[in-house]
Amino acid sequence: MTPEPGAGPTVLRILLGSQLRRLREDRNVTREDAGYAIRASESKISRIELGRVGFKERDVSDLLTLYGVNDPAEREALLSLAREANQPGWWHKYGDILPQWFQAYVGLEAAASLIRTYEVQFIPGLLQTEDYARAVVLLGNGNAPKEEIDRRVQLRMERQQLLDRANAPRFWAIIDEAVLRRPIGGRDVMRAQLDLLSELSERPNVTLQIIPFGFGGHAAAGGAFSLLRFPDQTLPDIVYIEQLTSALYLEKREDVDTYLESMERLAVEADSPDRSRERFTEIRKDFDLPLR
Repeated sequence: MTPEPGAGPTVLRILLGSQLRRLREDRNVTREDAGYAIRASESKISRIELGRVGFKERDVSDLLTLYGVNDPAEREALLSLAREANQPGWWHKYGDILPQWFQAYVGLEAAASLIRTYEVQFIPGLLQTEDYARAVVLLGNGNAPKEEIDRRVQLRMERQQLLDRANAPRFWAIIDEAVLRRPIGGRDVMRAQLDLLSELSERPNVTLQIIPFGFGGHAAAGGAFSLLRFPDQTLPDIVYIEQLTSALYLEKREDVDTYLESMERLAVEADSPDRSRERFTEIRKDFDLPLR
């Protein structure tokens, strides 16, 4: 199992955890016995295998011994992967303001080859202008010091750089029309935001579609979600569902397939990318009209 060049620590943890799970199952070792071997609980082994925690090199070494991995080259390859997986990602400097449950998403986002998202409340974070991002941050952190607000906005701006890199992922967003008409930050902010969406929609790696008001009910009325796919085929697709103070990460095939089907139906029900680009301009003009 060879990680993709530039893969971040989140993905490296998942890769190593998957490899350790395969080795354990091949040797018919229970999670309880594996936990005993490294002086930990069965739940700790589960978190390790899911890539949800960092790795102690000693623990990985002990597990490899338990699983009968004695070849020096194979052991060193996996131990080296453990060391790399423990290196902090670029977002580590924002650890004081970035919840643990969202740090995982930032790492997965940075390693994805395809990001598909459906949004009903806000413009997706990777597409926000700085002023729009600030308005959104203030909605949830209005009492925070200005310095903290600035850092939260800066974090969002740094996340957006992944769409500009040489190996940028494909980003495909389906946005409910209500998002575009909700005046977050005021009319000037929304005009600039709609201008940016029009500009971004011209990029070859960005696809934007609008679910119009006139459509009525649709396939994903339950709420916003994102689907992430990775260049390494050993990694499963992941569904991300953000909540107010936590998030769900779904990777079971049946769960992913359900959300993938909803996303595919949304793409059919939504305005085409070309029509959506026209509608960004039309909706922008509405923000030029005087308030009634």
